[in-house]
Amino acid sequence: MVTRYAAKVVVAVLAAAGCGTGAASSTPAVTTAAPTAAPATTRVPPPTATTPPPTTAPRYLGWVDPTSSGRPWGTEVDGLLTFRGNPTRSYHGRGPVPKNPVVLWRYPRTGAMCGRSSAAHRTTLWCGTGWTGQPAVWEQDGRTWIAVGAYDKHLHFIDAATGGALRPPFPMGDIVKGSVTRDPDGFPLLYSGSRADFHIVGLDRPAVADLWSMDARNVSPTKWNDDWDGSPLVIDDHLFEGGENGQWYVVKLNRGRGADGRATVAPEIVFHAPGWDDQLLRDLAGSGARASDVSIESSLAISGNTVYFANSGGLVQGWDITKLKTDPSSVRRVFRFWTGDDTDASVVVDEEGYLYVASERERTSSFGRDDEVGQLMKLDPRRPADPLVWKVNDPPSGAPLEACDERSCHGIWATPALGDGVVYAATNQGRLLAVDRHDGKLLWEKTLPEPTWSSPVVVDDVLIQGDCHGGLHAYDVSDPRRDPPELWTVRLDGCIESTPAVFEGRIYIGTRGGAVYAIGDAPA
Repeated sequence: MVTRYAAKVVVAVLAAAGCGTGAASSTPAVTTAAPTAAPATTRVPPPTATTPPPTTAPRYLGWVDPTSSGRPWGTEVDGLLTFRGNPTRSYHGRGPVPKNPVVLWRYPRTGAMCGRSSAAHRTTLWCGTGWTGQPAVWEQDGRTWIAVGAYDKHLHFIDAATGGALRPPFPMGDIVKGSVTRDPDGFPLLYSGSRADFHIVGLDRPAVADLWSMDARNVSPTKWNDDWDGSPLVIDDHLFEGGENGQWYVVKLNRGRGADGRATVAPEIVFHAPGWDDQLLRDLAGSGARASDVSIESSLAISGNTVYFANSGGLVQGWDITKLKTDPSSVRRVFRFWTGDDTDASVVVDEEGYLYVASERERTSSFGRDDEVGQLMKLDPRRPADPLVWKVNDPPSGAPLEACDERSCHGIWATPALGDGVVYAATNQGRLLAVDRHDGKLLWEKTLPEPTWSSPVVVDDVLIQGDCHGGLHAYDVSDPRRDPPELWTVRLDGCIESTPAVFEGRIYIGTRGGAVYAIGDAPA
């Protein structure tokens, strides 16, 4: 058996050793001359019966319009604002994708972002950015900003044009394992957790200010540890986040502006609940030290009026938040499914409300359930008694299971990607899979250096995938059902665990080698 932290510690040691859909463009201002009056003898004909009057689509009245899957998040801030871009965790960025890419800059220009942190009773040197550490990218004050949390225990704020620092790094108290979230409603606020606390920071100051923080021990009961890996969502002044303490939270932010015009918050936790239940603990009873590992490492997803997430005990669940604003006590779980094993990848929701779930394969005590439901699965939450639509096993059904150590466990750590009727997934052992969204048929696969924790992204019919030998690969998936040709590979320093952010001709990506890179076509 292997723990999440043991696996990360080994990769950290290796690293220390050296080892779509585009956003709608804004409409340009149009100047027209004032219309002249028609001559008195001119008769303007009435509309014909065959021309229907203009109609306006009704505004969606719930929390997240399910049809927004695959689209950019919000209208106030232009960018890639959270892990996998939107509340359904299905938006990968905006092209174009570089055609002849080179490294345009490295941050920091010299040295590496490293820090010592303890996990599984060991203190280890951690470097760069890790699992789920996708940069946030957005337009602000005439510049493109990048924010990323790193293993040097800081948030970093980078000028996308030059790779220079826009603000001094903000100390988070311990390593930052997850992706940061930029406020989508125009408030200059950033949300992120670390291995210490969860923070809300203000960007509208010469130095980034800590406006609020919370500790994982602020509620009970809790299990496992105090890390914050998930990338939060902010919708209608409510923040949604899960913790490795096993609880998930809704925080009313009460955002505003002070007398000096700077952003303010007055957060209050309006709802929290354990992400486990007694049945799950019974199912995990044979897992030894892992029996109480029910942490939430994934980023919560929201579609319609339901919050979806999974935990390290393999419990996939949906919670109804229809009446949250007026009656937080009405929030209740409406969907439950057990994958049998550690499920830390974020749930992805398509426009029809189907869930795509990727699971690991670590607990030998639950391998029977692992075989039954697979490691990549499509679920229909409208059929709670029998939600499994299809499954893909890793290794393939009938293949022998290898002994599981820190690097050889089967299953999937990376979050799946959706694109043109296909699901893309990267397994821990280096299999890059393309699966038909409708029937789960395996269309093709590639083999990459393992472990492959970087989540695939698809932008403008290009699939981008990082590997653990520092290779960032691009494949032509304009015909996603055929084995795609590789367009290019860029070599970086260190294992690529993090997920790439694609935005307007550039790719921003961090590695375990200690740095963040901008990749794009060379200037003319």
